[in-house]
Amino acid sequence: MRIVVDTNCLLASIPPQSPHFWLYEAFEKEAFDWVISNEIVSEYEEKLTEFYSPKTAHLVLSILMVAPNTIFAEPYFRWQLIEQDSDDNKFADLAIAGSVDFLVTNDRHFNSLKQLDFPKVEVVTLQEFKDILKFK
Repeated sequence: MRIVVDTNCLLASIPPQSPHFWLYEAFEKEAFDWVISNEIVSEYEEKLTEFYSPKTAHLVLSILMVAPNTIFAEPYFRWQLIEQDSDDNKFADLAIAGSVDFLVTNDRHFNSLKQLDFPKVEVVTLQEFKDILKFK
């Protein structure tokens, strides 16, 4: 199973005491493949540094970059599907280019994708993804 993870879900899954730490644990157990692009890695780095620290950002990105279930992909077409927050389009574009099963986000801006027949992007919340994985 291949997924794209929005930054808000990554940030929520970092602290071991977080109720969303299961995302990291599932990734570590290779329960899914995490699809990333250069543009998304840059945003991850920026937000991790802003919310946590440069050291945490480096650690998280180091793990993500070398994990066997990380897939690097680059979208070569910009669909411009999300009008409410154009910065979110990089995630939708990667989901399409990377042929992912799910785009995991808790951001309501992505709900507009649920109305599209083409291109189809399956958007789920972090909790919905946990239910799909049947992860404890």
